[in-house]
Amino acid sequence: MSTHEATIRWHLAVGEAFTDNRYSRNHSWAFDGGSVVVASASPSVVPVPMSSPAAVDPEEAFVASLSSCHMLWFLSIAAKRGFVVSEYTDTARGTMSKNALGKLAITRINLSPDARFGGDRVPSDEEITAMHHAAHEECFIAHSILAEVVCTPVAR
Repeated sequence: MSTHEATIRWHLAVGEAFTDNRYSRNHSWAFDGGSVVVASASPSVVPVPMSSPAAVDPEEAFVASLSSCHMLWFLSIAAKRGFVVSEYTDTARGTMSKNALGKLAITRINLSPDARFGGDRVPSDEEITAMHHAAHEECFIAHSILAEVVCTPVAR
């Protein structure tokens, strides 16, 4: 078992009102390895200037964490199968809608991974699909969520 840590920090700016619900949602995420990310509520949920479009919002981070986990597993599986991945890009998209309980949630995540290969062996489309399926089956984040996760690799 492992533990993962993030420290989330927010503070009320000097002189800023709070009870009118117009306070800044800007905050930071500090991770155990030392990285710090500027975060905010999504401008689609909380209007600017109380949110920051330049910051990462929790919904984006959720989608990115799933995509990242899937990619890391895919790279490992490809390496074990003797394929050299030279580049990997995924434009992951999360859809927010009401879930079965009527609550707003990320109800679907579409991954669109595009893996490029080098080396002497290039996998067939069937082998690529199988590696993505295996990556999804191993992904810790995919095992941790209730949203439907759909992986649609980019066709070459």
